[in-house]
Amino acid sequence: MNKKIITVVVLAALIPAVVYAASPLFFNRTINEEIPVAKTGTSTETQNVVAMVSGNFVGVGDGILEDFKATNGPDLYVYLATDEKATDYVSLGPLKANIGNQNYQIPEGTDLSKYDTALVWCKQFSVLFGHASLS
Repeated sequence: MNKKIITVVVLAALIPAVVYAASPLFFNRTINEEIPVAKTGTSTETQNVVAMVSGNFVGVGDGILEDFKATNGPDLYVYLATDEKATDYVSLGPLKANIGNQNYQIPEGTDLSKYDTALVWCKQFSVLFGHASLS
């Protein structure tokens, strides 16, 4: 009798946790933000243009994910990093959606020559969901 009660209690605790962790895998979130137009003028500043294979990571002073598609998951963030392990990175914020065009503000003062990888990172489980090399 005690084994049945323990089993029921354990299942009652585990099932909601599994459903919470796995549920994003079954749903897609789509967003289609317009790509900002580069400003024109007499500025002497250069525009940083970065390209990413598998969807496009376009730079016009900001981070832009164009035609982006990824597996959905819990607590996903977009990072610029020095490697795929996210040991040294700059967070661009939470992933807005797992499908579509997205714009991200790159923090002022970020050295784009230092960060050569874009990551989709699950903070909750410290797991890499996807990456692209920047060139």
